[in-house]
Amino acid sequence: MLTPLVFIVSYINQPLRLDIQRRLTARSERVKSADLHPTEPWMVLSLYTGTVVVWNHETQVSMNHSQQKQLFCCCGLNWDHVLINLFACPQDDMQIRVFNYNTLDRVFMFEAHCDYIRCVAVHPTQPFVLTSNDMLIKLWDWDRKWMCCQVFEGHAHYVMQVVFNPKDNNQFASASLDRTIKVWQLGSKSPNFTLEGHEKGVNCIDYYNGGDKPYLISGADDHLVKIWDYQNKTCVQTLESHVQNVTCVCFHPELPVILTGSEDGTVRVWHSNTYRLENTLNYGLERVWCICGQSGSNNIALGYDEGSIIIKLGREEPAMSMDSSGKIMWARHSEVQQANLKTLGETEIQDGEKLPLGAKDMGSCEIYPQTIQHSPNGRFVVVCGDGEYIIYTAMALRNKSFGSAQEFVWAHDSSQYATREGNSVVKIFKNFKEKKTFNPDFGVDGIFGGFLLGVRSTSGLAFYDWESSSLIRRVEILPKHMFWSDSGELVCIATEESFFVLRYLTERVSAAQESKETLTEDGIEDAFEVLGEVQEVVKTGLWVGDCFIYTSSVNRLNYYVGGEIITIAHLDRTMYLLGYIPKDDRLYLGDKELNVISYSLLLSVLEYETAVMRKDFTTADRVLPTIPVEQRTRVAHFLEKQGFRQQALAVSTDLEHKFELALQLGELGVAHELALEAESDHRWKQLAEVASTKGQFSLAQECLHQAQDYGGLLLLATASGRAEIVGKLAEGAEKDGKTNVAFLTYFIQGRLVFLEQFVLFLLLLTFGVLLLLYFVLAELTNVWSCLLKLIDCQRLLSWQEHTCPVKSQGKGVSNRFSPCC
Repeated sequence: MLTPLVFIVSYINQPLRLDIQRRLTARSERVKSADLHPTEPWMVLSLYTGTVVVWNHETQVSMNHSQQKQLFCCCGLNWDHVLINLFACPQDDMQIRVFNYNTLDRVFMFEAHCDYIRCVAVHPTQPFVLTSNDMLIKLWDWDRKWMCCQVFEGHAHYVMQVVFNPKDNNQFASASLDRTIKVWQLGSKSPNFTLEGHEKGVNCIDYYNGGDKPYLISGADDHLVKIWDYQNKTCVQTLESHVQNVTCVCFHPELPVILTGSEDGTVRVWHSNTYRLENTLNYGLERVWCICGQSGSNNIALGYDEGSIIIKLGREEPAMSMDSSGKIMWARHSEVQQANLKTLGETEIQDGEKLPLGAKDMGSCEIYPQTIQHSPNGRFVVVCGDGEYIIYTAMALRNKSFGSAQEFVWAHDSSQYATREGNSVVKIFKNFKEKKTFNPDFGVDGIFGGFLLGVRSTSGLAFYDWESSSLIRRVEILPKHMFWSDSGELVCIATEESFFVLRYLTERVSAAQESKETLTEDGIEDAFEVLGEVQEVVKTGLWVGDCFIYTSSVNRLNYYVGGEIITIAHLDRTMYLLGYIPKDDRLYLGDKELNVISYSLLLSVLEYETAVMRKDFTTADRVLPTIPVEQRTRVAHFLEKQGFRQQALAVSTDLEHKFELALQLGELGVAHELALEAESDHRWKQLAEVASTKGQFSLAQECLHQAQDYGGLLLLATASGRAEIVGKLAEGAEKDGKTNVAFLTYFIQGRLVFLEQFVLFLLLLTFGVLLLLYFVLAELTNVWSCLLKLIDCQRLLSWQEHTCPVKSQGKGVSNRFSPCC
């Protein structure tokens, strides 16, 4: 790949621009060593006082503060990468203690050395642990009850640190106060070779994790940091900046960064390609004792005299992009690779499962990619990093253009793009040639591409026209992301706490620019119409029609349409949207490990909802037959929330939902048919209530009869004065055991013979209960005697048919009841 020499010189002089954020600050006694858990958000610290503390850097809580183990001075520790619930902790009493994090119990303890133990290193795959200090290095096998398998001799002074080679797990290096670094092989008693060059004792070492450089870094009491090529056994670079002993060094596992810590209280950040000093961190916690990185993460743990800090370097979002045809391009360190979704063929894809994609190497990038972004038409791809950008052809990764920029954004048209240089200059390019340079009035600390050029400053957000660079509108909002729809009609502005959906009114903007009547210092007042605000944090997003699909801060995959939020899936980790392929009806996402997953999302559903939002029911009716039956009820709920109940009734396939819609619309005939299908008493009662309010008493009577609601039927019959209904009701109520309704019905009709029977039954029941309660402890024979007397009363309670119930009922009842009393 041919690259102009001028560009190479520019690249070398450009600094590596990384955002450094402090994620945790924990005050404590002197931290001797620290390690980050491989999978959980935990940091374990060993303190000078002999205390082991575990912090959760997401919740900012000391997880075992109440159950800390008071030990002798802890000088080093390491998570067991095979059994990640354990960590090994060497002590100044020459003992190694192994703890189970979950139970906080000591699993094992054994004497390892005859002097203070300086370091412990856990093998990444095998059950081996290396320990060092008293000029010896020992290898322990925990599967064999922590038996010492091998002793490595060769150093003439204390061995301060041992580190396994990540590219060859059978090889490790050791640093000693005898000013040397030795490289060893497991199984061999003597070192492979020795590296010499420091003038004083070597305190720390670390291996480079990438596969492109066989490098080893060391720090010593001579205030120097040296980079070694352990294949050629030569020193390739010496870093000079610290003014005290260098106590810890670290190659960042993900970024082109070297971190060094010293007793001068500073942590220095170096570019691992140019060896340029990029930043100096001083948090005022006195001397630095340890630096720990974590593979697959940008988190770094720092240990000091007065506490510990976790910082995050750069951004977690991977340098990854997908075009509209399904070609995915990503950067793994400086290597650019490409994968094509078409290679999956007929492979069955499960929602949320990792896709078996094969990666094709496209070549190396001259800069370290921090972002990769396809142009809107997919023909070009831009790589940004190190304060530079390079535009490549997407097919062959050939240089098309390059330049200096802290940010790069595409316009909706691939022929235009903009760059930001510093905090004051924005450049607009067209056809890869600079078109205009302007300085926004309020400065610039971020730019956004799309249908309009967005410029963020400390005072708000300003929209500019790509062609004329004229101000369209200025709003007092500080966006974090901005997403335009393909039509340029809708835009989502995401902030730190919520997101806004706006409609861009092109016609009004054009009219205002022609008349110049509504132009103000803040632009055109009615350029945008606010459609909604949602209190949710957007991480990544894209538009499909009028539907905005996004991932949230709580790891949910949602889409927003018409003021409604619909959840597609709950994600088990942070994922980043790559794109949507309409012909596959699938949405694609990637994670920071460059894995790609997919979720089904029907284009027909999105098109239908988009047509509904535009009130284009002709298009909606045309799209409806393509929507699967199992998805139509969800679409009907969307229609209902938009106020289109009649259309929702026609679309829904859920009987319960259709019944509710029919009641709301007053479609009682449809509701009656649905109630007949369901055979639910609750539905019949609902329909009867609505029918009564609308004066359809015949339908209400039928519904109450179907529901066997005798109380409701009695109320309806008496209110309407229909005696024949009352008569039928009495028989049905008596048959079903509804004695209270039957009694009241007979009373209304004046049918005294039936009333007499009910009175007798009720009296027998009442007297029987009273006597049983009164004589519950009496003899059984006495109870039977009383019951027989009650039966004899039946003859005395007979009513005479010729007796007038009104004149003699009270007196007759009193006389007839007196013998039994």
